[in-house]
Amino acid sequence: MPLTKLQFRPGVNREYTSYSNEGGWFDGDKIRFHLGYPEKIGGWQKYSSNSFVGTARRLHNWVAIDGSNFMGIGTTVKYYIEEGEAFFDITPIRETTSAGDVTFSATNGSTTITVTDIAHGAVVGDFVTFSGAVSLGGSVSSVILNDEYQIDTVIDSNSYTITVVIPANSSDTGNGGASVVGSYQINTGLNTTVGGTGWGAGLYGGRTLGGLQTIVNEGGTFSAVDTTLTVLNASPFPSTGTILIDRELMTYSGKSGNDLTGLTRGVNGTAADSHANASTVFLAIGNSDPKLDFTGWGSSAAGGIIPVSELRLWSHDNFGEDLIINPRDGGIYYWDKTNSLASRAVEIGTLGGASNTPIIAKQVLVSDLDRHVIAFGCNAQGSTDQDNLLIRFSDQESITDWTATATNTAGDLRLGSGSTFVQAVETKREVLVWTDKSLHSLRFIGPPFTFGLQQLASNITIIGPKAAVATEDYVFWMGIDNFYVYAGQTTQLPCTVRDYVFTDFNKGQSEKVVSGVNSQWGEVIWFYPSASSEENDRYVIYNYLEKVWYYGTLSRSAWIDRGIRQYPIAAGGNYLYNHEIGQDDDGVPMQSFIESSQMDIGDGEQFAFLKRIIPDVKFEGSAAVNPAVDFTIKARNYPGGNYLQTETKTATRTATVPVEQFTENLNIRARGRSFAFRLDSSGSGVRWKLGSPRVDIRQDGRR
Repeated sequence: MPLTKLQFRPGVNREYTSYSNEGGWFDGDKIRFHLGYPEKIGGWQKYSSNSFVGTARRLHNWVAIDGSNFMGIGTTVKYYIEEGEAFFDITPIRETTSAGDVTFSATNGSTTITVTDIAHGAVVGDFVTFSGAVSLGGSVSSVILNDEYQIDTVIDSNSYTITVVIPANSSDTGNGGASVVGSYQINTGLNTTVGGTGWGAGLYGGRTLGGLQTIVNEGGTFSAVDTTLTVLNASPFPSTGTILIDRELMTYSGKSGNDLTGLTRGVNGTAADSHANASTVFLAIGNSDPKLDFTGWGSSAAGGIIPVSELRLWSHDNFGEDLIINPRDGGIYYWDKTNSLASRAVEIGTLGGASNTPIIAKQVLVSDLDRHVIAFGCNAQGSTDQDNLLIRFSDQESITDWTATATNTAGDLRLGSGSTFVQAVETKREVLVWTDKSLHSLRFIGPPFTFGLQQLASNITIIGPKAAVATEDYVFWMGIDNFYVYAGQTTQLPCTVRDYVFTDFNKGQSEKVVSGVNSQWGEVIWFYPSASSEENDRYVIYNYLEKVWYYGTLSRSAWIDRGIRQYPIAAGGNYLYNHEIGQDDDGVPMQSFIESSQMDIGDGEQFAFLKRIIPDVKFEGSAAVNPAVDFTIKARNYPGGNYLQTETKTATRTATVPVEQFTENLNIRARGRSFAFRLDSSGSGVRWKLGSPRVDIRQDGRR
């Protein structure tokens, strides 16, 4: 038989079986489609060798009047501004103690220092900076103490531990002196969602500042079947209550010394598990002040107390050259560029002229056209209770004036559908606002109402607070089991990889889903956690120019498109990366592949024999001198059977002038009722584009 040209439909399709998707692509990783043909995606390199602390969940880029190019980075534990590849910590301070309120206690031979500060309000992982301390008398000097520390354990509401760089000796008997001052940064949030917390959970589960805490003091592991727990200090705990360790909730019915007895393990849908010594033990239910207990779904922490056990997410926007930031379900803070990068953000309520500023919100943004600061899911004017559906906006051109009067444009609106606000995205004409089941349009309409609110769609879903993104005249978002697009009206987005994505998805970590745009290639990208991962390890892309889908594996927790910066920038681990630069994975060869669905002769009644491949591939843009890719033919006899024969041959570029030349043909021997075609790339500096390869195939009988 003559050569057969292999031409496949663009995009990956996993909605059908491989056999029924004949003529299409069935699998791939780190590929995209351009003008209908597959090619390898661009590489990435570290933006800077400097790292930051925590997992970055949000990025924001803007330029100041003097041309300073800033990148705001909200992580799980801090907020940074990057300039010139350096990271400047502007995390707000929640409390600064009076001199002498803080004392230290050391143990000979140990690097652990116990810090005493009455009603410190800190949680494990918080950062505190000490000043004014003197030496403890031995190896723990004033230089060591007067530094920033991250809190290791919280013993109780009045004491916690830190780790210093050198062990104490027998002379370290002092307490640091009477001039010690502690500056506490705002409470850190979680890097991993705990069961029972988050906007979409059945039980809200947010723990509040001041709730009783201690640590496991078993001297070993606390097993999943133990019914008595020894803690460091049980004296403040009531005789019965509910406690949280890691992700497990458990009740106890008695107390004896430092033992909590009569434990019932894995309550409220959590799973019984083992817990390491020194794990933090939280009193979830049973605090003397009920306001400090876990709260129920749909209600807020009373008295303006901020839950701190949710995943730490940020929203941010620039107000001119300055920056407004908001940790989700936390306060609103302001960084003034004129105070330099050495200054920290401050709560807007502390600024001069502040009037009825929100003290808690789920998201903040600046309406670019009319210059209002808008807070979503915030407390009402005159109240400290958070209203999950309330929207408030400041007076025009003001950060501080939120008091609604007849002579200004400050005011509020309340969403009329859903149980909680989820996300807001600004577009060219309006601000789109999602609740857990509806979509609304917020538009500036001028005095006397300032903004108008209109419901656009109901019975829709959104999977998390970062799942929607705007590009050109479209807004795309990921729902809990589907994708949507808004372009004047809301429609479900047909998706050829829907089942593949949502059947292997860790819904418990869905708040980590982050959306982004790669405008150079017309792509909307969602990073998400697979079922076996607690962090984003996969991505799915909709190419709105080609109108096709594809996916892959990549760990990224935040993304921002190119524009002010030359390349798209993403966060992975504790670093920022420039994307679409080079061909490799930060200096390491990138693995990419694409594989077709099954093909056959006729309806598969006859066997097919394949004896050679005529490759058609382009290596333009490769950094390697002789880039190569592997072509594989995989044959099998039945749709549900194993591949019986697999042959791989390599095509290598041999010349680039005057026309790119590469291996002319690849001799193979494969026989089966159906076969699949695959291309792999694993070399350094390789960039490839696949055209229309041909195979020499002939009919080979029925047996």
